[in-house]
Amino acid sequence: MATSPRAKKRKLPWYLRPFKWLLWFIIASVLWVLIYAVVPPPVTFTMLADSSGITKDWTSLSDIDRNMVRAVIAAEDGKFCSHDGFDRDAIEQAIERNAKGKRMRGGSTVSQQTAKNVFLWQGSGWTRYVRKVPEVWFTFLIEKIWGKRRIMEVYLNVAETGIGTYGVEAGAQRYFGHGAGKLAPAEAARIAAILPLPKKREAVSPSGFTRRYGNTIRARIGQVGRDGLDACVYK
Repeated sequence: MATSPRAKKRKLPWYLRPFKWLLWFIIASVLWVLIYAVVPPPVTFTMLADSSGITKDWTSLSDIDRNMVRAVIAAEDGKFCSHDGFDRDAIEQAIERNAKGKRMRGGSTVSQQTAKNVFLWQGSGWTRYVRKVPEVWFTFLIEKIWGKRRIMEVYLNVAETGIGTYGVEAGAQRYFGHGAGKLAPAEAARIAAILPLPKKREAVSPSGFTRRYGNTIRARIGQVGRDGLDACVYK
């Protein structure tokens, strides 16, 4: 007997539905990463949540001074070119430090920060633990699909560089009155120094820790260049 076209479709058993949702998430996330491999991310959740507005200007990596790339590597991720997205030594050190009750400190790489900034949300407390699993997944994807150069390019364009300011181009214009195409080592170091706390640190005439940290980054920029720690970005 022929089956009526109006016959109800068999529903997937309830215990298999999570696998269906997981499959859709994998497909959607891969497509999302593939699109952003060639298209600049138009906006992020962090930008949308910023009550101060959004000032940004997407700039190709070829138009960003190499000093900026070296400053970010010196400050944020010295093993950027040698790890697969995760610096296991830094993660272990962060776990040990936090276990001893010292000031909370993460072990995130530039790749992880990019994945979080572009595809996920900011936040502390329990939400950061919920975020970790998709953060690992998106970090894996951008490492495999984008590669190091694209990761650095996107990071330098979406990272918060001040109140309502995103990307190093907008940051350079805000603090120094010119674009990111010509950044002196000291200028690049100052921008890199405020990245962890861009709303609280000052890139112009910094004082205290920010000034000392910026000077340290400035000294490390030359080392990054001499040791070729930025080679993967420009090969």
